[in-house]
Amino acid sequence: MSCAERALVIAHRGASARELENSLAAFRAAAALGADAVELDVHATADGVIVVHHDEAIAGHPIARMTRRQLTELRLANGEPVPTLADVLALLGRALQVFVEVKSLPPQFDETLLGVLRDGPNPPGYAVHAFDHRVVLRLGTVWPALRRGVLSSSYPIRPLALLRDAGATILWQEHTLVDRSLVDALHDAGMRLIVWTVDDAAEMRQLVEIGVDGICTNRSEVGRRTVDARAA
Repeated sequence: MSCAERALVIAHRGASARELENSLAAFRAAAALGADAVELDVHATADGVIVVHHDEAIAGHPIARMTRRQLTELRLANGEPVPTLADVLALLGRALQVFVEVKSLPPQFDETLLGVLRDGPNPPGYAVHAFDHRVVLRLGTVWPALRRGVLSSSYPIRPLALLRDAGATILWQEHTLVDRSLVDALHDAGMRLIVWTVDDAAEMRQLVEIGVDGICTNRSEVGRRTVDARAA
């Protein structure tokens, strides 16, 4: 990240400190609170609907065994319908970038997910990432231009190898395992680093100071103030 660039403020599952995570209300709030982007989680139903939800089940119903019809009969704890990825992309339009964490995705639905992203209102603003780096590699094979990242919760000894093995350019790194050496190694190779999940303003300031490219946070308003103060 150059001195002229600001770290992205990325709303973790939407503005999840204010609204129910991964709900349309949380994504609406993220924009109002100054986020540059949202991060969300997806699974596929048995008939290929790409659903935005963190856990593998909704109210005890495994998503992978559900159909579109069954999905529409469920409601979240805030009374809203369970959103699909298409719903969220339509809601956000071109206002915010969207980082899609793929929680589970059978290979037969790779093209389904990519089709939703291609058909959204802002394809250049979308990216995917996952703990299962094989999924990232698969998706990139089908759509090489799609921005891709890998999740890591341990300090990578060979971060560039980690990214290149998956065909990715963004490392999503757990926030307590980040230092300037890691940031510099990635930037020197033209890669980017996003940290997750940070809600403390003092820690955000430290991470922005060493040059991270994005802060994934439940508190978008804190991230916005912190990043803007550093830029000023």
